[in-house]
Amino acid sequence: MKFLHIACLTGLLWLTGCATPVGTRDTASNTPTTPAEAPAAPHTPLIPSGPLRPIASAQATGQQVMPLFTPSDLWDRIRRGFAMPDLQHELVQDREQWYATRPEYMQRMTERSRKYLFHIVEELERRGMPTELALLPYIESAFNPQAVSTAKAAGMWQFMPATGNYFDLKQNAFRDDRRDVLASTRAALDYLQKLYGMFGDWHLALAAYNWGEGSVGRAIARNQKAGLGTGYTDLTLPGETRMYVPKLQAVKNIVAHPDAYGTELPLIENHPYFQTVDISHDIDVALAARLAGVREEDFKALNPSLHRPVILAAGTPQILLPWDNAKVFERNFEAYNQGQYASWTVWTLPSTMATAEAARRVGMAESDLRTINGIPPRMLIKAGSALIVPRSTTSRSDVAESVADNGQISLTPEQVTRRTTVRARKNDSVASIARRYRLSAASVADWNDVKTSAVFKAGQQVVLFVPVRTGPSAQARPGKRAAGKSSPARRGGKPSKVKRR
Repeated sequence: MKFLHIACLTGLLWLTGCATPVGTRDTASNTPTTPAEAPAAPHTPLIPSGPLRPIASAQATGQQVMPLFTPSDLWDRIRRGFAMPDLQHELVQDREQWYATRPEYMQRMTERSRKYLFHIVEELERRGMPTELALLPYIESAFNPQAVSTAKAAGMWQFMPATGNYFDLKQNAFRDDRRDVLASTRAALDYLQKLYGMFGDWHLALAAYNWGEGSVGRAIARNQKAGLGTGYTDLTLPGETRMYVPKLQAVKNIVAHPDAYGTELPLIENHPYFQTVDISHDIDVALAARLAGVREEDFKALNPSLHRPVILAAGTPQILLPWDNAKVFERNFEAYNQGQYASWTVWTLPSTMATAEAARRVGMAESDLRTINGIPPRMLIKAGSALIVPRSTTSRSDVAESVADNGQISLTPEQVTRRTTVRARKNDSVASIARRYRLSAASVADWNDVKTSAVFKAGQQVVLFVPVRTGPSAQARPGKRAAGKSSPARRGGKPSKVKRR
């Protein structure tokens, strides 16, 4: 055995001596070109001192060397992804001062963001976008998914209805995807990428997100025509847009150096806050929260697009739950045997009717039907409207996808009338009086118990039921127009403030 060991060692030494150094060879002499007097530097392996940690999937796909350790918290991860040029402007210092002197407001915003920020950062890294954009909902909505502007922009990312439709954000009787965490984030980043592709500059893209791409494009064209610069600070912008990028830059600076501004950012750990969970049946919001073991307000904070007391599985097949509660929900959902998952369903109105009549047909109090479906007073519900109503205890069928995804509530003002009498003129007929007061001839004939072809005597009293105009303005007499009033449609006026997008 000892002899065998010596023989193996001798063979290894002989092979080592015959090995040729890695490099090119001189074809004439068949000798290595690497000089013997300049050997390669010895390799020193880098061995981490602590345990290895996994890197994020977005990091693994990048074309760069990644650090051995992922960021300890989400703020650090956001800082590492800053990629937009800094804006140097006095308005930035003004906004820094504003935020720094309101620590309670900053704390409230950042605490609210902890539910959503990880997902936004993940999406930005997956798309290769600057992580400063994860801070944009602080400027838009203070990270409140229920925020609604005076111009009806809604959600964390503040989408107007038309822009939401363009980016496939459903807005129906049961949900508003402009408030949905996943859908609205996807749409916002799609829109920002589109704008960056148009303008090639993140500051201009942000201005267009706030003001509209057409408005920014026209502002650039005006400056080009005048021989002026076309950067963000060169353009003539409305006040809100002029402050928009400085606000974002100020928040970025505070996140980058919180100590310098006397700000303490709450710890947001670098892992998901929520995960998606499939639902296979319509289910009440209250029951879903109970099966997940979370408070109903916390459930709604992760599923803010829902604005009815029931989740329709055909339209909303997934919900978001805190990471630790997802398995709890799945286990309880499968084990639930206490009756129906949903105590509500959808009824499509066969004809236009008053709210009181609709409530009577489904066995509800009128006030409850109004509250659950958001129906204001003095409105009729039009045929085809989809209303949330109590579900029969014997009904087992869930709401169909066509209704769950497209159901709407259409309303029209109730026509309140009052009885009045007018004197017939010479040669007045049922038809002429009906035309004068914009009524149907059949109604005029019915109210006066005559035929539609009847002619009235001059001075004869004719009974009419005329619409009553509601509102603070004085009522015009039948057949007369209120003096000094013009139709809003004819005035051609615009709203005092039009929200962007």
